Amino acid sequence: MNANATEEFAVDLERQVDERVEEKPGLYRRDAFVRVVTDYLIEDGSLEDVEVCYHRAHFGRSRMEVAGYYFSDGGHVLDLIAVDYPVGGETLSRNQVTQKLRWTRNFAQACRDGWYLRMEESTKEYDLAQKVHTQWPEIDKIRIFLLTDGRSSVTSLAGDDLDGVPVVYELWDIERIRRLATSGRQEEPITLDLADFGAEVPCLPAVSDGSDYRCLMAVIPGKLLAEIYERHGAKLLQRNVRAFLQARGKVNKGINETIRTHPERFLAYNNGISATATDVETTPGPDGPRIIRLHDFQIVNGGQTTASLHHAVRRDRADLSRIQVAAKITVVPPELLDELVPRISRYANSQNTINEADFESNSPFHIQLERHSRSLWAPAPAGSTRQTHWYYERVRGQYDVARSGFTSTRQRKEFEADFPKSQKFTKTDAAKYEMTFLQQPHVVSLGAQKCFHTWTLEVLAGSEPPSARRFQDLIAKKIFFDRARREIQLLHPKAGYLANVTTYTIARLLDELDVDSVLERIWRTQSMPEALLQAVRDLCGPVREVLLAAPGSGNVTEWCKKPDCWKHVHDIAWHGRLPEGLRGGGNA
Repeated sequence: MNANATEEFAVDLERQVDERVEEKPGLYRRDAFVRVVTDYLIEDGSLEDVEVCYHRAHFGRSRMEVAGYYFSDGGHVLDLIAVDYPVGGETLSRNQVTQKLRWTRNFAQACRDGWYLRMEESTKEYDLAQKVHTQWPEIDKIRIFLLTDGRSSVTSLAGDDLDGVPVVYELWDIERIRRLATSGRQEEPITLDLADFGAEVPCLPAVSDGSDYRCLMAVIPGKLLAEIYERHGAKLLQRNVRAFLQARGKVNKGINETIRTHPERFLAYNNGISATATDVETTPGPDGPRIIRLHDFQIVNGGQTTASLHHAVRRDRADLSRIQVAAKITVVPPELLDELVPRISRYANSQNTINEADFESNSPFHIQLERHSRSLWAPAPAGSTRQTHWYYERVRGQYDVARSGFTSTRQRKEFEADFPKSQKFTKTDAAKYEMTFLQQPHVVSLGAQKCFHTWTLEVLAGSEPPSARRFQDLIAKKIFFDRARREIQLLHPKAGYLANVTTYTIARLLDELDVDSVLERIWRTQSMPEALLQAVRDLCGPVREVLLAAPGSGNVTEWCKKPDCWKHVHDIAWHGRLPEGLRGGGNA
């Protein structure tokens, strides 16, 4: 372990926590820490998303405690976050680690038994407990992640079960978080030891011509592929250009139909998978070499096939014993991963149309957005002559890398003056602003990753790279959103559902505005007109009432995700006064 590197990273992590607290006054440092670390895990693929939500209470003679949650894998996996912060680099014993994990397991058990009935309604904590209780019959697995800024020598944690539901545990201490955050590639490499699955896979190596890669052709049992996905989940697909589309598309329905009715023809009907690895270990077999271990394994095409097999077993209890899947495994040196893998993914046979926008951060849209953010100067706000840039962080960590590229303190200060940290925003931020102004607050309420995915597939697909004006409008939307959020928080400092109330309030207010004029004015002045702030103050109360009035005393968080919720908010009668130049005739 590199002690100095870990200590330096711990200081940087605290700086990130400080920035989160500065961005969102009133945010607890503990929650900011959870948000910072889970952002790394989300980008890594270890988590799909996270809703930060802290709750603690007595549990018999013990305690229950949770710091965040998410229902992944279509609602069948419950991810719970445990936290031990601030520890400040102290060493955690195995007993301390297991105690924290047990407290979070206790929370899941309490939710199963109806703990929400003893909680205060209309809080995020109540929503969490109620949803776990309601969703319990559908939960196939519970994953508990302990996040800490402390150190631990614990390397393995035995799982158990709760009411027949498997529970697995993961520890992310400061050193493991550092390795993930500073590894160059975000994802932690997956090493598959096929002996763990009781399997060896025969393969046929392609003739090598001295290229900088080599290929192996193989046929993988469907049951083995499903078991690998069960263990590693979406992390297997980190370099895949698109997310699994569930069973809605024609291709996935076809896969499910073949699994169900003609499993023996799966190899003939399905194109199989394309995968990469940085090294493959084989052993001699009676019919040729057999794969026994794959290092840094990733499925770059065929994610739908893989996930569909897993879902068929999980949901339908399908028998995969007769299913075989063709596989092309390309062995790529680590130094060429970033160059070759995107091309392999792009050019591999595709069963669904891949739009340029599906390539996310590497799409022309995001690249052009980044260029505008580096070249366009924002007007100086009133009372200042200093112009600045709004920094679009297309790839996580870009800002810090750019800043650290300057060797002198003077150069770094000049960079920070030109690109203030407070004016940095990310892909998921952009999606949140855009979908709010498209009047889809229910999509924003799905969470950062799902909102970004919807924006990518439904808005950006086939779109041209953004013009300078579109970039300026995006910045104006950011200023509008952030100022409205701050105003609502000042008005209701301890109320919950701040993010939901903000996106819904803005979406409803858009009906009253000349949006183009408003955005042009905000960009020009780099500020929010007072009349708009007053409108936000007037509207946020009625909006909150609609959100809290979930039908049948239902779950507020889930209610906010539904189109019907938006319909109810859209029907709010509002008769506030807006001056000429801001007032419009509606914005569909």
